[in-house]
Amino acid sequence: MNKGILEKFEELLNDYFSSDKPQEIGLPSVAYCAQELNLSANYFGDLIKKETGTSAQEYIQQKLIDVAKERLFDPAKSVNEVAYGLGFKYPQHFSRVFKQRVGYTPNEYRMLDFN
Repeated sequence: MNKGILEKFEELLNDYFSSDKPQEIGLPSVAYCAQELNLSANYFGDLIKKETGTSAQEYIQQKLIDVAKERLFDPAKSVNEVAYGLGFKYPQHFSRVFKQRVGYTPNEYRMLDFN
């Protein structure tokens, strides 16, 4: 049963980031995800921790960074557009979180040659 929850969580995050929700309601919270999956936030948090070894918040942030990395490869989008598109109110906050998690600023990451 728990694996199903994890798959639904992943699907929920994918749908969230491919919709207008980030611009409308901001970054997805653990409480929001739990509510969407009809679970209490505490139970949901415990489940995710048990299944993945990371907190639900960590899991959401990692997903956020993964999506950000993909979007940064689109040269037509500025870093600010990527930040707002992910639900950040302030691009500086996005840059700080990205640098903490990835070790590079979004602009530095863009210039890395992955070939």
